Amino acid sequence: MDSGNEQRVAIKFCFKAGLSATETLVLVQKAYGNEALNRSNVYRVYSRFRDGRQLVQDGERGGRLKSTRTEVNIAAVRDLVKNDRRISSRMIAQTLNVPKTVVLRILKEKLGKRKLCSRFILHPLTPE
Repeated sequence: MDSGNEQRVAIKFCFKAGLSATETLVLVQKAYGNEALNRSNVYRVYSRFRDGRQLVQDGERGGRLKSTRTEVNIAAVRDLVKNDRRISSRMIAQTLNVPKTVVLRILKEKLGKRKLCSRFILHPLTPE
């Protein structure tokens, strides 16, 4: 159990024991010292328990996916570029339904392509 969950368990115990939020803050700071949650976080967690929350674990969070640069997407970008040398990063992004920045990062970091004159050069430059 990490320190955050451990402190939430302690706050829940204090709430169930009938202590106020201020008394809970003092006990948490005494028990955890420098690693204690700050005042606003202790009050926020305490109020959640007062409002009827039962779990001490974090809930699911929304937002951006962890990673869209998977091996499947890298292979798909490689195939699209191999089939059509003139395809744009925007078209690749729309086809794969991933952000354009992810496509650009795959092209640059994973596939070793570089941008020259607004187009990705897919072959080594020769003197001709």
